[in-house]
Amino acid sequence: MTDSILSLRGLRKSFGATEIIRGVDLELPAGERRAVIGPNGAGKSTLFHLISGNLTPTAGEVLLDGRRIDGLPPQRINRRGLARSFQITNIFPRLSVFENIRLAVMRSHGLQYTFWRPVGRIRALREETDRLLERVRLQQHAQELAGELSYSGQRSLELAMTLASDPRVILLDEPMAGMSNDETAHTLALIREVTEGRALLLVEHDMDVVFALADRISVLVYGQVIATGTPAQIRADAAVREAYLGEPHDEGAEVAA
Repeated sequence: MTDSILSLRGLRKSFGATEIIRGVDLELPAGERRAVIGPNGAGKSTLFHLISGNLTPTAGEVLLDGRRIDGLPPQRINRRGLARSFQITNIFPRLSVFENIRLAVMRSHGLQYTFWRPVGRIRALREETDRLLERVRLQQHAQELAGELSYSGQRSLELAMTLASDPRVILLDEPMAGMSNDETAHTLALIREVTEGRALLLVEHDMDVVFALADRISVLVYGQVIATGTPAQIRADAAVREAYLGEPHDEGAEVAA
């Protein structure tokens, strides 16, 4: 079995007397694409906050490549190889597409506050920025203001900024939210391409996307993982259908968000 690059062990999070995450265990092997699904209020966003350092667990551990990262600030977790793209697009709308990506590249090299740089380093930063532009197919939009891109274009830009740190683990929080069918198809193909060989943890309400993209799926209900399996196994799991997918099971039915 492939070694896990991300491990959650007995993870818990309480806010006062209310326990939101109630003992989550999850192993994400290197290179696997895993979706986390569940009804609203299941704790998916809280779980992502715990992994990415925006919240500190009440109990339990988060390990990245065997090293504990729970309690570390997001910047340090990012430097260790985990990057997160948020549910709400997180770009600089008044800067150009190129400038947004270049800032992300500079940040990944610890250069965001360096005003004097050798010419060779400037050239290297530009070349890396150009590679990322091409990777997400935005080279024709390099000089456009980021805020003027289409919605899917903005998510592509954010994905490029996520890739700037060359992460081994990527967390994507509802990347298809608010997209048209065409935009969803484009973004799905792009995510599949750019996450090849990387571990991906995905929260997404569009079940067509989940079943098309994920190698395995974990189902979170009331802060606990009630099932993990392949898309086919999750479709066939009676407990999952009752808790989330809906009964009677209908392959063509829409899943409640």
